[in-house]
Amino acid sequence: MGESKEGDLLQGTLDMLILKALARGRRHGYSIAEWIAASSDDALRVEEGALYPALHRLELKGWLGSDWGVSENNRRAKFYRLLPSGRKALTAEAGRWKRMSSAIARIMRTA
Repeated sequence: MGESKEGDLLQGTLDMLILKALARGRRHGYSIAEWIAASSDDALRVEEGALYPALHRLELKGWLGSDWGVSENNRRAKFYRLLPSGRKALTAEAGRWKRMSSAIARIMRTA
């Protein structure tokens, strides 16, 4: 098995975290990464090389919409927003995550 670093995301969780970040409103990519880090007390870090392909993938799935705007530091940025299909996907993903994390917790409590 490869060596994992603290803060590495489990496969499949990045999409859910992006959807959750956008559930509170429209954000640009850097702001999404900042929100994930801040919300996890810096335990989770999302690298650009993972974030932007994920945003593009979610946009292609029809879960996100986007438009260009100006960021808080006066730079041109692409802003993403959660579409109704993305909100539905977030609800489904959150349910799956809850079931999986509960199952893993049960396994870890056994001898």
